[in-house]
Amino acid sequence: MHSDVLWLVSLGLSQNLFSLPQARQVRAALGDGVELMDFAQKLIDDGIVHDVETLEKIAGLAMTKAEKGAPPVDPFDDSDEAPAAAAPAAPTRLAMPGVKKPAAATGPTPKFPFESIAAMSDDALAAGFRELLKATAASGASDLHLSTGARPFIRQNRALSMLSDHVLSADDALRLNTALLSEGHRQIYLEQKDLDYALALENGGGRFRVNLMFHKQGAAGAYRMVPAETKSLADLGFAKHIDTIKKLLSYHNGLILVTGPVGSGKTTTLASMVSYLNDTREDHIITVEDPIEVVQPAKGCNVTQREVGSHTKTFFSALKGALREDPDVIVIGELRDLETIEMAISASETGHLVIGTMHTSDAATTLNRLLDVFAPSQQAQIRASVAESLRGIVCQRLLPASAGGVTLACEILVSNLAIQALIRENKTSGLRNTMETGVKEGMCLMDNVVYGLWQEKKITAETALANITNRVLKQKIT
Repeated sequence: MHSDVLWLVSLGLSQNLFSLPQARQVRAALGDGVELMDFAQKLIDDGIVHDVETLEKIAGLAMTKAEKGAPPVDPFDDSDEAPAAAAPAAPTRLAMPGVKKPAAATGPTPKFPFESIAAMSDDALAAGFRELLKATAASGASDLHLSTGARPFIRQNRALSMLSDHVLSADDALRLNTALLSEGHRQIYLEQKDLDYALALENGGGRFRVNLMFHKQGAAGAYRMVPAETKSLADLGFAKHIDTIKKLLSYHNGLILVTGPVGSGKTTTLASMVSYLNDTREDHIITVEDPIEVVQPAKGCNVTQREVGSHTKTFFSALKGALREDPDVIVIGELRDLETIEMAISASETGHLVIGTMHTSDAATTLNRLLDVFAPSQQAQIRASVAESLRGIVCQRLLPASAGGVTLACEILVSNLAIQALIRENKTSGLRNTMETGVKEGMCLMDNVVYGLWQEKKITAETALANITNRVLKQKIT
C-alpha cells in the first residue's frame, strides 16, 4: 500500500478512530492501490469514522510524513515485530502545531442543573430543556450533545466545551432527550432506536436539527442549531465565486450537485440557493429534506417543503411524486441510493432544475460515485445522460480560520464541451487539468482555493498542508 495510507491507518489506530479489523475491511473493499483520500472517504461513507475533523488532520499529517520519506510501520503486519497499534494509549485529539484556538463563544456558557434531573417533574424538565436550547443557540454554539455516560457538552467554532462535570446516567439521558418529543416521535425512537427530526421552539426560540440514538450505555442526542436567518451565498464564503453559482442557478433544467464531508455546510448552502431562487424567480420549488431545517416562506416562488418520515416515506418516493406536482425546481436533501440518483437524472433531463447533495470530497470523486452506482450495462447510457444534464458541482469544506471560527474552501466544476466529453468517454481522471484551464468559466480547484486562503493569511500553514494534495503547492508553503 502507499506509504501515506499506511501512515493514516497507523495514526488512526493510535487515536482510536477505528479498529484494525475495520481498517482491513476498507482495505479489502478498495484494494492495495487505494489513494489516501479515497481510503479516508470510505471510512466516513461506511460510518466507521464520525470525527471527520480529526480524520482530516490525521490525513494531512500522514501526507506530510510520507513526503518527508519517513518509513511507516505496516499496521497490517501480524508479525511479532508489528507495533501494538490495536491497544493504544487513551485517545487524544491531535495537537496541530501553529493552529490557533477557536475564538471564544459569543455569549455566556449555557447553564442547566444536570445533577437534579431525577428530582424534576416532566413539565419542569421540558421547560428547563427549552431554556437550555435557547441559551445554547445564544452562546454561539453549533451543537449540543447529551449522551449517557458522558458529560454534557457543546461545540463552539469546532471546539468542544463541557457544560457540567456531571456524567449523565442512562435514566437522565433518556428523560432529557425525550422531554420534548411528541408521543408519536417517542414511540418511534424507543422502537427503532434512532430518530431524526426538526425541533422548533415557540416564540422565536429557534429551530434545531435533532438526531437521537442509543449506544452501548444508553440514550444520546445531538442538537444542531439552525440559523434564524438564511445567509446569502456571499456571506457563506462564496463571494469570489458568486457569479459562477448564480449562473448555475439561472438554468431552468439540469443537475447541480453540492458536495462535501459531514459538517461542511452543505445544508446551509442548499438553503441559501433556495433562498436566492425564491428571491429572483417566479417558479414552483419542491424540496425533500430529512428533516426540514430551514423554513422557506413563499416570496417570488411557491416553496413546497416535504420531510422524509413525516410527509413521505423515502427520497425516491417523494422525487417520483414530485414529477407529477408541476415543479420547476426540485431540491433533494441527499442523493444516497440508485433509485433516487436515477430519478434525479431523469428529472433533470425533462425540464426541471434538480439540486442535490452528496458526501464526496471533490468533483472527480463525485462523478465517479454518481455513475458507479449503475450496472455496467447501463454505464454508456447514464454517462451520456449525465454529460448532457449536469450543470455544475460545488464541493466545499469548512476549515479552521486563523482568527478563530471557520472559513469556507470550495471546488467548482462548470460543465462545458470538454467536461461533457470526459464524462461520456469515462475519462474523469482528466477533470483536474480541464478544470485548471477553465478558470475563465468560473471553475476552481480545492487545492488552489486553499492555497489562496493561506496566502491571504485566513488559515494557517498547517491547515493548508492538511487540505492540499498538490505537491508543488505544498512545497511552496513549506
